[in-house]
Formats: sequence, C-alpha cells, structure tokens
Amino acid sequence: MKKITYETLKETLYYDELDNGLKVFLLSKEGFSKTYGMFTTHFGSVDTTFIPPNEDKMITVPDGVAHFLEHKMFDISKGDASELFAKLSASTNAFTSSSRTAYLFNTTANEYECIELLLDFVQEECLDEKSIEKEKGIINQEIGMYDDDPDWRCYFGSISNLYKTHPVKIDIAGTVETVRQIDKSILEKCYRTFYHPSNMMLFIIGNIDPNKAMNLIIENQNQKSFNKQTPIIRKEIKEPREVFQSYEELRMDVVMPKIIVSMKINEILKEGKEKIKREMAFNLLLDILFSKSSSLYEEWLNEGIINDSFSANFTQERDYAFLQIGGDTKSPELLREKINDLFSHIKDYKINEVDFIRNKKKIIGLLINMFNSPESIANIFTRYYFEDIMAFDLIDIINDTSLDDIYSLYDLFDINMISTFIVKSK
Repeated sequence: MKKITYETLKETLYYDELDNGLKVFLLSKEGFSKTYGMFTTHFGSVDTTFIPPNEDKMITVPDGVAHFLEHKMFDISKGDASELFAKLSASTNAFTSSSRTAYLFNTTANEYECIELLLDFVQEECLDEKSIEKEKGIINQEIGMYDDDPDWRCYFGSISNLYKTHPVKIDIAGTVETVRQIDKSILEKCYRTFYHPSNMMLFIIGNIDPNKAMNLIIENQNQKSFNKQTPIIRKEIKEPREVFQSYEELRMDVVMPKIIVSMKINEILKEGKEKIKREMAFNLLLDILFSKSSSLYEEWLNEGIINDSFSANFTQERDYAFLQIGGDTKSPELLREKINDLFSHIKDYKINEVDFIRNKKKIIGLLINMFNSPESIANIFTRYYFEDIMAFDLIDIINDTSLDDIYSLYDLFDINMISTFIVKSK
C-alpha cells in the first residue's frame, strides 16, 4: 500500500492497485463520525458503442443502458441491497453521469461491514427478465417526470442544440423507445464489459484504519474470480464542429420563460492537468463575469432581465465541453441579445486584477470548505480521477492560474458556436 501526502491540504491518501486491477483509495479522517464509500465504474451514458474485452467487433447498445443497469444492481440474491445497508444503520444510493456510474454508502456505524457489502452487491450480477420488464415501467415513469419538468427540458434542450452525433445530447435515462429495447443479454454484456475491477475504483473516507480497511478489501477481492480482460475500446465520436441548431423554442406550462444560451467548445485538451486548469480558469472567468457581486449581474438585475435564478456554468467531460448561461426571465430575447453581444466582444473585456484575486480566493475557500465534507471529497475525487488528476491538487492548480490563463480562453469564444433554447408559456 502506497502513501501519498498532500501538503497544501495536510491530507494523507493511501492507495493500492489489487491483482484484479481494482484501484483502491483510502482517506482516514480522525474525529469524523461519518464514513462514506464510493465504488465507481468508468461507464456512463455516452458509452453506447464499444468493443467488449476479448472480442473484435464494435457493438452499439440502446441509450440509457448505464442508468438502467444502475437501477438493477440493487437486486441481489440476498434481497435488496438498500435494505441490507439499512440493517447496518447505513444509507445507500447510486447515480449515473455521462462518463461514470457510482454506488455509495453513508454511515456512522459498522464501517467495515458496509465496505464489504458495497463491494459484494456491485460485484454480483443478479439479472432476470421479469424484474427487467418491471424496471422498464419504473424508468419510463422517471423519463416522463423529467419530460414534464421545464427546467430539465431547457437544460437538456440546450445541450441537444449543440451536438449532432455525440450521445451527450441524449438524456442519461434514454428515451421510452430505447428503454423498451433493453434486455437481459444487453445488460449482461455491459456489466461484463464495464464492471470488471480493472475498469473501476473504490474510494473510502472517514473513521477508518487504512491498514484494516485495505486488508479487508484485499481479502474480499481474493475470494472472487475475475477473468483477465483486454482494454475496452470505445468508439471515437466524430462530432461536427458546428452546432446542430442555433435556436429552438418549446412551449410548456410555465409562469415565466426560461432561457439557456450555450456555447460549444471544440478544442478538448488531452493532458489531465492542463484540461483541469482550463476548467478552473473558465470557472473563474464565469464567476468574475456573472457572480452576484459582478457589475454585469447588477446591471442586468436592475434592468429586470434576470433574477436570482440566473447562473453560468462550464461543463467539461471526457471528450466534450460547453458553457451554459441563463435562467428565468421576462425578456428572453433581450437576455439572449445581451449574452451574444458580450461573447462577440469578449476580447475587449478587461479583468480588474483585484476582482481576479478576490474571485480566486473565493473559489479556493469554497474548495477548502468542500474538503471538510466526506461526501464532497468522495464525489470530487471520483469525478477528477477519471480525468487523470488527483482532486487534492485542485487548490494548487487554481493557485497557479493566472490572468493570462483566463485571457487565453477568449480565443475559444466563437459566436458561430452559440445556441439558444427557450421555454415559453403555452
């Protein structure tokens, strides 16, 4: 077991890669009453076309498979995994993103039993046709619920406007039609491809003894048999540079119109630290431009074209990136015009160094606060691990970010890469 010390945050991380390929990270937090575990596979909603290990042909599975499999993993031979965690005085949950699926527990007691249960239920394939058919109805109800949510429709509609072929444009749960196509053989194929330990990582944080926890995990894994696998080959997505469509309106039952102006970023960096440094720089820029203390926010608020629902976000994942800016507004066309004008003349926007330093300290402060929460640490660590970066380096990366790094982003602002999605009242 290796030990990695991070001086900036005064944290010590314990790490080992087991014989079956599973990567294990342990963070002991003395004095914390809570222990949080997250078992994550590098398999998300965009992983629909791939060559399974030990095969030679590319296959395509229906949209929504990763999310569907997440739902089914809680059915195990001993019953329902959630009920077994409850008996240990713990809670459990799971989520699927575009690039990963994570299973987690949260407890103040029986930490080591929970770690073993987390490993056991995720590593047990217990699929049957009857329960799969039942699950389709549950997931389709979930899809219908989101279809009736104006905020969700605006959010995903803005992404769908940007991309023509990239599967990120499809809702993580898929569609009613794609869910109907999912069967046992498809779920088994995805499970055996993406749930191999070599494609997964385990992160445990809290009131644990690292040596005891690691020995327990190693013993648990040594009792299980996994076939050796060749690397998973994912299809490289050929996405056109231009946006799929520059404008779309949707009529729904809303009191006030909703708008998101989005901008597609085509130049995706490959190297982990440089990629994350760009993300930090974008977050700084958006905070300088649009935080509630900014002059632009105050000006637009006084003009009545935004309210406290207004936000600006940068999203960056494995092979895509975009900005989303908007919220509820009585004047969606005017807000669209303001944002487009700002982006068209972004190179003329000069950043005050005092504002830059203040916002930089603000983001560092927010990160430090997040590192006081076991849940936040686990989520941040897992999210960045699959981008080849250790989350504990984030503060150092932000400290290294300069005004020149932010100004270099201006070259990525392209008015031709902008799209608008508006939800208006029926």
